[in-house]
Amino acid sequence: MRIGIDIDGVLTNIGQFVIDYTSKYCVENNIEYTIGDIDYDYCKTFNISKEIEDNFWNEYLEYYAVNEKARPFASEVIEKLKNDGNEIYIITARWLTNRGDELGDNMRALVKKWLSENRIVYDKLIFSKAENERKSQEIIENKIDLMIEDNPNNIKELSQIVPVICYVTEYNKNCVEDKITKCYSWYDIYRSIKQI
Repeated sequence: MRIGIDIDGVLTNIGQFVIDYTSKYCVENNIEYTIGDIDYDYCKTFNISKEIEDNFWNEYLEYYAVNEKARPFASEVIEKLKNDGNEIYIITARWLTNRGDELGDNMRALVKKWLSENRIVYDKLIFSKAENERKSQEIIENKIDLMIEDNPNNIKELSQIVPVICYVTEYNKNCVEDKITKCYSWYDIYRSIKQI
């Protein structure tokens, strides 16, 4: 089976990173915010402008890309999946990776280094070219059989193409479709895939 795996929110806990570091950024820069319902759109979560969010990522994206650790057991479970005969496709739409300039080159290099340092094995690394973070083209072109994803928009769209394992977070807990399986940890993902 060809398994597609997202990075941010699946291999990492980007949700907690954003909560921790956006609140720090706002306090240190005297920016008013209120944390409401946790949304995939962090402007809505913090009630801040897109400009503030962009400024936040300009300051913290490289730090996040270098220092955020993989979720517990991600490496171990992915290695088990590979040893079971599955092909692993890492598919990311991380900000900047689709750019054809020095910033894009730098972020793609950071992603490769991060995967290596966190011992994430894979057969192919795919940087999505879609501006809107969608991955359907990559799923179809690479004949992915199953996708592990956290972005609620991607989960809904991709579940029309392939079965999707939703790595449950606060911002995607309402994703419910026939072809969506909710999982809460990497070993929960492993158990679900073994049952397919």
